[in-house]
Order: sequence, then structure tokens, then C-alpha cells
Amino acid sequence: MEERETAGFIERELRAFGYDSIRSGVGKTGVLATLRGGRPGPVTLLRADMDALPVEELNDVPYRSRNPGVMHACGHDAHMAILLGAARTLLDRKDEVSGTLVFCFQPGEEGFSGNKLMIEDGALEDPHVDRTFALHVYSGLDAGKVGVRDGPFFASSDRFDVELIGQGGHGAMPQAAVDPVVGAAQLVTMLQTIVSREISPQHPVVITVGSLHAGTTFNVIPERAYLQGTVRAFDEAVRKALPERIERLIRGVCEAMRLDYRFDYHWVYPPTVNAAAANDAVRDAANRAVGAAKVLDPHEIVMWSEDMAFMQQERPGAYFLVGSRGPSLGAEPQHSARFDIDERALGIGYEMMLGIALGSP
Repeated sequence: MEERETAGFIERELRAFGYDSIRSGVGKTGVLATLRGGRPGPVTLLRADMDALPVEELNDVPYRSRNPGVMHACGHDAHMAILLGAARTLLDRKDEVSGTLVFCFQPGEEGFSGNKLMIEDGALEDPHVDRTFALHVYSGLDAGKVGVRDGPFFASSDRFDVELIGQGGHGAMPQAAVDPVVGAAQLVTMLQTIVSREISPQHPVVITVGSLHAGTTFNVIPERAYLQGTVRAFDEAVRKALPERIERLIRGVCEAMRLDYRFDYHWVYPPTVNAAAANDAVRDAANRAVGAAKVLDPHEIVMWSEDMAFMQQERPGAYFLVGSRGPSLGAEPQHSARFDIDERALGIGYEMMLGIALGSP
């Protein structure tokens, strides 16, 4: 949510192209630009996320981040370049555009729900958006390919915080203490039984404890242990049932081991669900951009999450992947300090956005 200089650059570029219908400060730092086409048709929103990550870049390249501790380790800089290029071309070809286009440059995708903030600030109104599209460059897919999938594509992402409360004591006399560390160890392993024994294998779910902190030294039993975790799912009913299941295990471990607990569950991003009709426009554009043989349809599900899910809850939409893995660049995983892309992805992403914007409604 600190993309002020980026947003200012984007707005200056859009005005230099000739756009005058621009809204800035949407959802704090988001930018919207509107283009009314020469033919009747729907209002279509095309989105690029703008934010970077708190990662120190390790790439030794001329275009590396100039801000210490911050880099575009996920490809959002590519998304902005793609959408800006498309916006420039489409302004020159506006007579060919069916309906109205809204170019959406969004802040805070990486865990700050910037998409939701833009919705609350009216991003889907004035004009009233009928359908939405977004892309992501992906190091798990070869450059030159496009990934498409109807229905749930990216997982939900929710978070839990657990505090286990015992009684501290000497490590040599555990009988005089109530040990939250042993309780935390039991809980980490028991949480996996939710996935393996309570959820159908037809419904992918991930429960990961990513943070466990307790104690300050080797021979003292601490009073408290803290756990944080992420929960991923694709089915909304399964997702909604997970907090109760997690707390049931916490409660059981604590009762068995004489602990008290605090449990907080945070709903973050819902699953990203693609509408088949919107995806048809993606397929048409992909067939023209890379050829049908290079369109992975359906692409496998992806366990990361995406806040574009909020717009796709409000309007039919499609989110697709553009391969960015090449023979010498682009194999590094998303969020790596060495993340980079094979820049063929830029041209394909640009052609995809043009194809969606100029294709039949």
C-alpha cells in the first residue's frame, strides 16, 4: 500500500498517451483509466497489480531494484508494463473496441487486499463493470505458453494464530511445570490429520504451520508457545468448516496436556474462481497469441492465492497464466530474491490483453 511513486508514474504515462478519464488514489494508491470504444459492447476491466515484496534483490542486472530490501519478486512489474503497452495501443485502436475498457492498476495484492479496497472505493462502478480479466506471469510455465482453467483456479488463503498457555519451570523438573512446547509439537502434527482424515481427497487443502516460537534458553520450560499458520482450499464449504476443525484439535490437545489457549482465525482471500464465459474470451485470445497447441486448458490448480478473487466474486471474470520460464531466465520461483522472467512473456501478455479487449464480447 505504498505504491505512490509507481502510481504517479503510471498516471503520467497514461496522460502522455492521451487518456483524460483517469481516477487516482482509488483504494489508497490505485489508478483507473477508462476508454470508450467505437462499438457497442460490455464494460471490461483489465487489471495489473503494482506492489513489490520486502525482499532484497540478488540479481546482478541493470534493471534490478534500486530500493534496498524491496523488489518485484513476483512479476507485478511485468504486469504493469503489459497493461500500459496495451492501453497505449488500444487508445490508437479505440474504434475497434467493443464497449468500454477500464484499465485497473491495483495496489496491495501481496496480503493487503488492495483489490477489495478498490472495490470499496468504487472501482467496479462509473462505469458499471460487466466482466474482469487479469494475468500473472508464472515461472512454473514455459515462456510461449498460456494456462487457462474454468472454475476454481487459485486457492483461498486464510491465517490462524494460536497461543498455548502453560506454566513455566525448570527444564530438569518438568513435573512441576505445564509445558506448552510439547503441546505445540503435538498440535503441529495433529493438524495434518484434518487434511489426511477429514477432507475428501477430491478437495485439495493445505494447512501449514509456518511460525512456532517458544522459550528463550535451553533449560527453561516457557509459559507460552505461539504458532502461526496458513490454510488453503478451493471449495468454499470446505474452507468455511476449517476454523472449527482446527480449534477442535487445539481444544483437545490443551485439555489433554493441561494447557489454556487463545485462537484467532483471519479470513484473507477467497478462492479465485473463473467464469467459463469469460474464459472463452481468454481462450480465443490465447489461440491467436500462441496457437492452440501452446494453451494448457485446463492448467493444473495453483495453491497460491490472489486477491483478484474479490472482483471475481462481484463480476464474472477470468484469471490466466502467462509462462515466463526460459532456457536462461525465469526458472526462479515466485518470491525468490533471484526472480526474473524470460521477456517473451511481456509480448505474449500484451497480445493477450489486446486480444481480450478487441475480441468479440
